[in-house]
Amino acid sequence: MKRLLIAFAFMAVGMPIFAQTDAKRWVKSGEWRNGFTKASPDKTVNLSEFYDQYHKNPEQWKALFQWLATTDLLAISAGKHPIPGTTLVASVEDSKNEPLEKRNTESHRKKIDFQYVVKGTEGFALLDHASSTVSIPYNEKKDLVRYDYVKDKTHFFSPKAGKFIIFFPSDWHIAKVETKKKSQDIRVIVVKVDYIE
Repeated sequence: MKRLLIAFAFMAVGMPIFAQTDAKRWVKSGEWRNGFTKASPDKTVNLSEFYDQYHKNPEQWKALFQWLATTDLLAISAGKHPIPGTTLVASVEDSKNEPLEKRNTESHRKKIDFQYVVKGTEGFALLDHASSTVSIPYNEKKDLVRYDYVKDKTHFFSPKAGKFIIFFPSDWHIAKVETKKKSQDIRVIVVKVDYIE
């Protein structure tokens, strides 16, 4: 009986490791790409969450990656573009990074932020949960929460070309943060994918 309990305990502790390993293997396999080969997830993306959400909602993810694969992302006009066969809308934004103090924090409960920079370098930040507090409570209509945060405990990053970002509800973040690059001009594709509990 004792051996059986130890085996169950090991399995319970080991399961997240196996799930993470499976997710990494799945991402590496490219099974999710649906023809999209120009970019891969940035190292900040929670691959287990990506794997889980993709398999809970494959129709939206497949359509998103097919649209990215078959659309000239530099030539398409800025604005909102419905993704055929879905309720998804791709927002093509010609924008600029701004100083950190001008950028807002955010997280969402119902949507996942998929962001792919096709021109320029966008600056991002991931907030530390332990030192951040809610500054504006959840607004259901906007699907939005705002935070106060400690700058020194915040992870700032600028993905290299060929990477995309996925912010899940647990990823409290800031986008379009000024970088050290000479130009702050960017073109970014933003798609709000449904988050499935």
